Amino acid sequence: MGKYKKKPIVIEAKQWFPGKEIEGVFTRLKNLDIDIDVHPYIDTLEGRMKVSPGDWIIKGVKGELYPCKNDIFQMTYDLVEE
Repeated sequence: MGKYKKKPIVIEAKQWFPGKEIEGVFTRLKNLDIDIDVHPYIDTLEGRMKVSPGDWIIKGVKGELYPCKNDIFQMTYDLVEE
């Protein structure tokens, strides 16, 4: 099996915590379904995924949204200074 590394791409992401307004995270939230009483959910290409406190909401290369656990996010992404 060959070895591969991720191509360097810049993504948009915002970390979510309960009580933090999730509306306006991105300008395009058409696939975000919020259940305020429990947890927000995002309908992804792989199906509906729950967003847990501390998860990052990432906008992918095709504009899709999906949650990412904080530890995975920290191992995968570095902050890009604008």
